[in-house]
Amino acid sequence: MEETTGTDDSDLVRSFMGGSESAFDELVRKYSVKMYNVAYGLLGSREDAEEVVQDGFVKAYNNLRTFRGDSSFSTWLYRIVVNLARNKYHWNRRRGAGQNISMSENSTREDAGKDKDLDVPDTSSAPEKAIESSEEDERIMNAINALPDALKEVIVLRHIEDMSYEDISGITGEKIGTVKSRISRARETLSEVLRK
Repeated sequence: MEETTGTDDSDLVRSFMGGSESAFDELVRKYSVKMYNVAYGLLGSREDAEEVVQDGFVKAYNNLRTFRGDSSFSTWLYRIVVNLARNKYHWNRRRGAGQNISMSENSTREDAGKDKDLDVPDTSSAPEKAIESSEEDERIMNAINALPDALKEVIVLRHIEDMSYEDISGITGEKIGTVKSRISRARETLSEVLRK
């Protein structure tokens, strides 16, 4: 993640807290593709990834006033999306993939009682083409999806989102040493699987 986004993000967060809805819309535009890529990398389903990203932005919108700034906005948002993707993944495993639920949340602001719809840009073609553009990419994604959850999360954040170990540590809540170890184990496992 670029260092310069922190200042821009904090300005947008302050503007939103001052009542500017367009500031949040700008945050959505800025991060929707990145959040989609992470969710898709973790879930392997376009529909599930879109649902998780939309739910993530709704959750961020409803909770942004309580954001303390202990981490950057982007780390906080990634943490929300990764946690929702984890929940969705486990829900799919318990109840069966392919089942969808429609969820809507009410805003906690002065317009409480009214549903807040967020427009998330259509990312259906660019990320999928980048990830599924060849048979080799599909083999790699299948191998990543077969990894245990903890390894899959860190490898997606490191190699699909190109995040630093520090950022991954902030998002997953794991120590940097644990993150490095998991990435190393994920690489070894992927290497063995792909050799076969």
